[in-house]
Amino acid sequence: MQGISGVILMILVACLLPYVFTLIAKSTGRFQAQHNQNPREFLAKTTGLAARANAVQQNSFESLPLFIAAILMAEYMVVPERFILTLGWAYIVLRVIYGGCYLANWATLRSIIWSLALLCPIFLLIITIKMT
Repeated sequence: MQGISGVILMILVACLLPYVFTLIAKSTGRFQAQHNQNPREFLAKTTGLAARANAVQQNSFESLPLFIAAILMAEYMVVPERFILTLGWAYIVLRVIYGGCYLANWATLRSIIWSLALLCPIFLLIITIKMT
């Protein structure tokens, strides 16, 4: 998939990824209907895998603004699609791996993967600057 439809799909996947980890946090934390009155309080009290999944979910939402800004700026400034799609999909793949590392409680590898994922939108913004 290329062009703007590929960019839109990338943004959609990145935006939905935190919700995957939310579902993991709720299902492993034994979320029930009565917890829906205050789901944040419920998730804050979870431990183990559920707490780690909640942390991934929160971190995933925190990383979205930089990713979306980089993708949209690159698209607006007509950066070649190969750069946008390569760095965008690399970010998403790395974020999935990051989530897996977080769930597995592999702290050091998780931090390395987090750093690599963060570099993707940063590099894209640098490429965008150099293209202007």
